[in-house]
Amino acid sequence: MLVTFLIYGALEFWFNIKRKQGTQFKYNGRFAADKPSDVFMFKSQNINNMIRSFGTGVPIWTAYEVLILWCYANGWGPWTTFAEHPVWLIAFALMLPLYHEFHFYCIHRLIHIPLLYKYVHSVHHNSVNPTPWSSLSMHPVEHLLYWSDALIHLLLPSHPLLLLLYNLQITGTGAVVGHVGFDKMVLGDKTAIDTHAYAHYLHHKYFEVNYGDGLLPIDKWTGTWHDGTKEAEALMNARMAKKRARLNAKQAA
Repeated sequence: MLVTFLIYGALEFWFNIKRKQGTQFKYNGRFAADKPSDVFMFKSQNINNMIRSFGTGVPIWTAYEVLILWCYANGWGPWTTFAEHPVWLIAFALMLPLYHEFHFYCIHRLIHIPLLYKYVHSVHHNSVNPTPWSSLSMHPVEHLLYWSDALIHLLLPSHPLLLLLYNLQITGTGAVVGHVGFDKMVLGDKTAIDTHAYAHYLHHKYFEVNYGDGLLPIDKWTGTWHDGTKEAEALMNARMAKKRARLNAKQAA
């Protein structure tokens, strides 16, 4: 909870409370806090997102950690030490970000199935103009799916502290990368840090592009990549037109 509050809260404070750089490099010129909406609790996107993050997000994150450590303590699930298997554990550590990306893409495509989207994933997509607090603002079912990538540590030899906690941190704190709402964080007249948030911002804008975070080119392989160019826009529109035509033909039949 403290890690989430410090990291997400610091970014929220910089970009959206103090508005240190105004709308410079901001994807959407509006600030979410300036626009009350009935889709959010208390008509506030930020209050709604914080309640969901700390109400079910952090507890489910914690529950996965407790469950897997309990399994280790009771002899369920393989774990080892760096003294016994250093090469494997180093390789596993290097693989985890790629595994997380693949897992995220798979569950993300799953919850875009119309039924799951309507009752589960739409909660996250209500934040069309995302902020750092939008990152973990999900339906509890999505939280359960999102952190389920940690279950791999009950299948493959792992390390309870160095790798399990590392995996959970990638999943928990890494979510903020795509939700800051700014392309760059300006730190001075000549210094700006890329946020790498654009691809996921476009997902929130268009819904059916950029299901992954971009670490693996899965969206390029599956034809759902959008990089903001006119060419990508045309491909998305053509794909959506074909989808609508198939749906219309199915309804007519």
